[in-house]
Amino acid sequence: MTIRVLLADDQALLRSAFRVLVDSEPDMEVVGEASDGAEAVRLAKEHEPDVVLMDIRMPGTDGLAATREISADPALAHVRIVILTTFEVDDYVVRSLRAGAAGFLGKGSEPEELLNAIRVAAGGEALLSPAATKGLIARFLAQGGDGADGDHDQARSERLDALTVREREVLVQVAGGHSNDEIAERLQVSPLTVKTHVNRAMAKLGARDRAQLVVIAYESGLVRPRVE
Repeated sequence: MTIRVLLADDQALLRSAFRVLVDSEPDMEVVGEASDGAEAVRLAKEHEPDVVLMDIRMPGTDGLAATREISADPALAHVRIVILTTFEVDDYVVRSLRAGAAGFLGKGSEPEELLNAIRVAAGGEALLSPAATKGLIARFLAQGGDGADGDHDQARSERLDALTVREREVLVQVAGGHSNDEIAERLQVSPLTVKTHVNRAMAKLGARDRAQLVVIAYESGLVRPRVE
């Protein structure tokens, strides 16, 4: 299966570099390029890509607004968004994860990291590598970041009541950035069982994917932020 990729960045030179890199892979193809968020939304609806590489800062409609709009469209439920940022610690990135992004990647990442990120996102996994994603969420929420007010936290905590003990255990492991195989080994169950628990937790918590599960785990207080 060929992974269909949409590029959204206001810098034409970067888009060209990304296109050459992506199109050089036998299992990927670029289906469109957008220079702002509004165009990214329009092209996402037109081409229905598997993955969108979304710049966070663009003129007009920015990457955050575009991510929220794409994620809210039921017809684009399969689309995974990877946020591209020049900043490792950026509150916009966390907001994007809350809005439905599958993860983030620094623009200074190595080509193989970018290609791996596309494959991971297309496979339905959260892009928790580099591990900075987890640390970024922790630092941001520890500082009382936007959107983490008491009412919101309380609502998240109450929704956790719907989870079984095992589902909560698995959620803690997911928030730690562990893969299904790693969680299975830690809890001494099969990877398929872990996947089932993850899917049930997502359904009960209304999470789009594993990345949002990580955010929920921190926002609800199930996992406490540790600021290095």
